[in-house]
Amino acid sequence: MSAETAAPPPIPRIRARLRAYAAGVDAATPAGRDRAADVLRAGAIGGVVLGHWLVTAWDFTAEGHLVMSSPLAYLPDLAPVSWVLQTLAVFFFVGGHVSARSLLTLHADTRAWLGGRMVRLLRPAVPLLLFWAVLATALTAADMPWRSLRSLMLPALGPLWFLAVFAALTALTPLLLRLPPFAVPAAMAGVVLAVDLVRPSPGGPTSLGWVNVLAAWLVPYGLGVAFARGRLRGRAAAWGLLLGGAAGMAVLLVGFGYPASMVGVTGARVSNLSPPTLAAVCFGAAQVGVALLARERLARLARGPGLWAVVVVINLSAMALFLWHQTALVLVALAAMPFGAVPGLLAPPADAGWIAGRVGWMLLLAVAALVAVVVASVARLKFHDRVSPSS
Repeated sequence: MSAETAAPPPIPRIRARLRAYAAGVDAATPAGRDRAADVLRAGAIGGVVLGHWLVTAWDFTAEGHLVMSSPLAYLPDLAPVSWVLQTLAVFFFVGGHVSARSLLTLHADTRAWLGGRMVRLLRPAVPLLLFWAVLATALTAADMPWRSLRSLMLPALGPLWFLAVFAALTALTPLLLRLPPFAVPAAMAGVVLAVDLVRPSPGGPTSLGWVNVLAAWLVPYGLGVAFARGRLRGRAAAWGLLLGGAAGMAVLLVGFGYPASMVGVTGARVSNLSPPTLAAVCFGAAQVGVALLARERLARLARGPGLWAVVVVINLSAMALFLWHQTALVLVALAAMPFGAVPGLLAPPADAGWIAGRVGWMLLLAVAALVAVVVASVARLKFHDRVSPSS
């Protein structure tokens, strides 16, 4: 074959195709698309996934049962890492903004709009639930003790709580749009404060804390709705949220003994996340402030076709990735169980060596998550085609 007709080397050819794909995605994006919101959502998903993969751990008991653990239980000085990777408030803020903007822009019938949103939110959960029904049955038939099975199922199905809360907040969007912009976030922060005051008291009802699951996340979600209505547009508001939230969090941590970690820690008496505390609300307000301050720069960066294509791909599979990333970790751990206390997977997360080991597993976890998302998406589409009436 002559040099003139030889095929180009594979790597430049792949790069050319990727550049062409990125350019096509960029050209197909509507001019009014809020690229900054998409970047924030992609970053929030990435933070949650990476954070979960770093703090979800298991260990074997003397009887050989698998139990949940956390490196933060052994290495509490790493708690500030959770301030970077616990990005749920940003996700709820963007969710409130996007939902409210959609309802305001489309001028759609509220009931029809809500029905469509619920279908898009809840449909991806069906393959996950079916998969775990089959897997749990198979593991039970293989004589896995319930204690071990429960330790695997809890983190794998944990993302469903987020889905339930997000669906509830989405259903409240029409109501939030009819109320003064900051009425609900302010009121819900007050509810969280009241619950925190009552909960630790002697004889206080511990179940009352679960009121905060909805109340706490209504704060960033409500701020997102307010942003869609034209509020929080100045840098002064963003700095106010950042500095006020950070100051409130510092006072609660230093003066009132709230945990430093913004994620749950196995065995801890109090968690800032399960259920959320006032410290989590303050932390979330500070995160929203950072997001608002970064919006313009993120929007400029997202005009680059390469970064924008990555953001679009992540957003297209955001919910599936969120739902399946912990199942991917569980499947890798299951595959490693015959080998015993595998470093970074099934060994006590007691030192920096475990952290290094878990980082070493990240590429395999990412591949497993990608495969799970693709398979679940294909299965969901095939199921949808079967049950949908033909035209």
